[in-house]
Parts: sequence; C-alpha cells; structure tokens
Amino acid sequence: MFEAQFQTFEEPEGGVALTARLSAFREELVRRGLTGFVVPRADSQQNEYVAPSEERLAWLTGFTGSAGMAAVLPLKAAVFVDGRYTLQAAKQVDAAAWEVASLIDPPPEMWLAENLNAGDRLGFDPWLHTSAAAEKLAKACKKAGAELVAVESNPVDSIWTERPAPPLGPVTVHGLQFAGESESNKLKRIRTEIAKLSADALMLTDSHAVAWTFNIRGADVAHTPLPLSYAMIPKDGRATIFIDHRKLSNSARDHLEKVATVEEPDAMMPRLSELAKSGAIIALDTATAADSLSRLIVAGGGKPLRGPDPVALLKAVKNPAEISGTRNAHKRDGAALATFLAWIDREAHSGTLTEIDAVEALESFRRYTGALKDVSFPTIAGTGPNGAIVHYRVTRKSTRRIAPGDLLLIDSGAQYEDGTTDITRTIAIGEPTDEMRDRFTRVLRGHIAIARAIFPDGTTGAQIDTLARQFLWQAGIDFDHGTGHGVGSYLSVHEGPARISKLGTTPLKRGMILSNEPGYYKTDAFGIRIENLELVVEAKINGAEKPMNAFETLTLAPIDRRLLNADRISKVELRWLNAYHARVRDEIRPLVDEATKVWLDRATEPMHHAER
Repeated sequence: MFEAQFQTFEEPEGGVALTARLSAFREELVRRGLTGFVVPRADSQQNEYVAPSEERLAWLTGFTGSAGMAAVLPLKAAVFVDGRYTLQAAKQVDAAAWEVASLIDPPPEMWLAENLNAGDRLGFDPWLHTSAAAEKLAKACKKAGAELVAVESNPVDSIWTERPAPPLGPVTVHGLQFAGESESNKLKRIRTEIAKLSADALMLTDSHAVAWTFNIRGADVAHTPLPLSYAMIPKDGRATIFIDHRKLSNSARDHLEKVATVEEPDAMMPRLSELAKSGAIIALDTATAADSLSRLIVAGGGKPLRGPDPVALLKAVKNPAEISGTRNAHKRDGAALATFLAWIDREAHSGTLTEIDAVEALESFRRYTGALKDVSFPTIAGTGPNGAIVHYRVTRKSTRRIAPGDLLLIDSGAQYEDGTTDITRTIAIGEPTDEMRDRFTRVLRGHIAIARAIFPDGTTGAQIDTLARQFLWQAGIDFDHGTGHGVGSYLSVHEGPARISKLGTTPLKRGMILSNEPGYYKTDAFGIRIENLELVVEAKINGAEKPMNAFETLTLAPIDRRLLNADRISKVELRWLNAYHARVRDEIRPLVDEATKVWLDRATEPMHHAER
C-alpha cells in the first residue's frame, strides 16, 4: 500500500564477516611503517550525514551510528561510541576483534595513552580531524612516548577496493522567494564579520555555510540538501567557491559567477597556500575546518585564526521570507501528519501494523503533498520497548508489531523547499496505563512551559532548559538528551549554534527556530517525546523595562489527549492546549480529506478538568 523512498530498513553488514578487513588494514599499516591508526566517523567537513564514499568507520568495523571513532593497534582494536550507541555497537561489531569503549568519558585519547608504547607511530588523516581533535591525539601520543603521524592518503581507502565514487549531486539555485536575501548582501554582512575578527580572509569549511551564503542547495548527502563545497572570502575582493564543476548546470554556474570565482576543489590548497605566503590571517571554523588547512596555512607563513564560523549565527536568524516559508511548510506538513494520525487510529487497533508500516505510511502522506524533497532524517518509529531507545532506527530485523496497550513514539521530519520540519508525537494504542499517563502529563507540562516561556533578550538555551524538566524532576526522573536544537531553512534539521540544553551558551535571537522536545524513557517498556518547532519572536509586554522574547509554535498537529491526566495540569496549561488544538484545527482542516476532518474535529475538541 505504502512505500518509503527516502530511507531503507536493511540491516547493514557487520560482525565477523568484516574481520578480514581489519587484518588487511593492519597489513596496510605495516606496509606504511605505522604502528596504529585512528578512523573517525567523519568527512572533511565534519558533516552529520556523510556520503557513502566517506563511511570508512562503518566499512571497517560494521558500526553505522552517526558519531564514533575506531583505533587500530597491532594486537588491540577499539570502537568508541557515546551512550546513544552502546547497544547498537555491541550488536554490529565483532566482539572478538573489537572492544567497544566510551567516546566521551573516558575519551579515546585515554585508551590510546594507555595502549601505545614508546616509539610507536600512530597515523591519522588530517582531513578527517579538526585541529582541536588532532591536538588531543598528539597529547595522548606524547604521554605514551609515541609519535602522531599525519598521512597524505588514507590507508582505509587503499584496501577499500569497492569504495563508492564521491557524490555528484546537481546544484540548484535557492530562489530569492525562499532565501529572502541576495548573495551579494550576505557577502557584505560576512565581510563586516571578517573585519571584526581583524582577519584578511575567511574560509567557509562548512557546506551549510556555503549553501546559505551563495543561495544554492545540492544533493550530495542523505536528508540535507548539501552541495559539498568550500569557499574563500577575502575581506575585500572577489570570493572563490571550490566545487566540482560536474555538479553545476549552466544556470547554477551563472548564478555563482555573479558574485564569486568558481574553481575545482583541487585548486583550494594552492590558493590557500598562495594567500598564506603573504602572511595573511585566515579565519577558520573550529568545528568544521580540517587540521590539513591549519597545517597548510602555517607551512605557507600565514596565521590560522580558529574560532566559531560567523556565518553560523547569521544563518540561524531567519529573515521574513524564510519565516513565511517555514510557516507554509508546517501547515502542509501538519496536514500530512493529521492524515497519518487518523490512519493510525483507524488501523493500529487490529495489531497487524508494524513500525515499518508506520514509517512508510507517514512518508507517503508527505509525498502526496507534491512538495516533499526528502525526509529531514530517518524516521524514528518505536513501539513498546523500542520507543525507549532515543535514537532507534527500525530495520526489517528489529521492527515490532504495534499492539494494543503499547505507546507508539514517532519522530520524523521533512525537507520542503520553503522549510525544514521536525515533529514527534506519542500515540496511545488502546488503553494506556496510569504510569504512562502520569509520565506523558509531566512531559507535556514541560513542553508547555517552554512554549509559554517569556525571556529577556540575551537569554541562552541553558537558562530555559530547566523549564522542560521541572515536572519530571519532581518525580525523581529526567531525560538524557537536550530539550531542543536549532533547525535550518531547507538545510540541516540539526543546526547550530543555538540550542536548548545544559550546554546551550548561545543567546536565543528573534528569528531563530528551535525544537521543543522533552521526553521520558522507561527502558524495555516505553518512550514518550512531544516535539514542536518554535520560532523566537518579540514578546510585547506593557510596561516591560527591557526587550523580551517568546516562542511562536510552528508545528501544527494534534497532541494525543487520551494520554493526558487533565486533573494534573493547571488551568493555564489546559488553556494553552485547547488554544493550540483550536489553531491546529483551523489551519489544517481545509487541507485534509473528509475522513481526516472527522478525526481531526474529535482529536482537537477542548478538554476540561473533569474529563477522564
């Protein structure tokens, strides 16, 4: 009935079948005079989604998570993962060949310091590590009396005979009706930032920054319309964009050449070297610039100036065209969601639907809008115990039937040309338990506390993160992820620098879009998450003594009232929920079919305290 085009459910190859690759890799290291090597899960720009040609960690170890690293020594090898992926890594890698260790605490550098010997030569690919990461590796080597060696070509690539070719996704122009600001104007604003840094030039090493600056999009990685590319912006003079010419149509090339010189990627190092020879101060993004670039600038006599990419903050503040686009995208997405939720309510009680059925149906309803470009990340559809796995990815092997008495947690998003969406709903299948209701009510109250927050200009995400957790804390429980991340405009669904989390130090500015997604997870039982996207807007308060901000909720889809304990929430919270549901009904109703209208009217009816 339905099918998914934008994600697969296959189990990746892994385990013992890959152990021969580890032996071949060790032989290659011996050939190169290296004792060991570190393999991060990264491409040269530290992208969240990487092209198949960059999946070295997965190819060598079998581990397919979005963050991790491997270290290979003559008699020992380890795969380092964070808490999200401990269970997954244990299933995917061959335990006889690889130890699964911590990526965060303790970090891999500690393992290296303990396992390297004096005189050892540890290799690393300086294109796949930032300078900060390379410095940590160097420190670990120094501790053990070993040497860190930057290689010119990656030894994984030497033995990966069937390595896919680098991607050549066509570049499209992101029209002014969506972008809302011309490239020349953006370049002018970026040059102001370069002047503030007292730099001679800025290297854009993040493809998201290049895409935003030059108003282009691409198709080089899954789920994010990225044109893999670099750019050099001098404080005065013409910018240069480094991109494979095969990705450019005549119109895309003409568009870029209005404001920049277009060169092949292999011209970047000579150009950078040339600039460094003049003693130039070249600004580099700490988070995405490969260590290779710093090394080249220093070798040429220039000075790398490492710090946050100024484009990240400019990009995070959406302009009126982007805001209007995202509102339209959320309306369209809300209609697809309502159709899906109505379908689930009709079909799930039979007990025949699976998690994969849910993913395929939701993607299909989004495709029926005629505007879907991709899903913004692989849909998380977890029922029962799978819902308690925060980054669960359903496969043909793991998929469960959606059974009465379960909760279904579905976290999904879409890429439309006018906006990027991300929404989570938790759905009661049959009768929920009192515990489920209690936990859902606490999560919803935290969600509403964020949605209703009013805060002074300059407030950071860390300052408001507590609002989402307060009702969970009162019951001695919590959730281990951040409350919210930034979201791009037809770009990454996980966009920095702002976030609502204990680590969110960037002030929230009007025009930023962030997720609001508190949750609760009971291992081996169920998971709950409620997520809407919020736009930071001005809060108009009579008599206010300083500028104040608030959130406008962008996401439009019913929240499952059957899971709510209405007597445990305040009148103000109930008023918010009823007003939200009235708005959802008004905006979505004209866009859905008759059967969904009937369901929507029922799902958005006002609730009262006495209701059970």
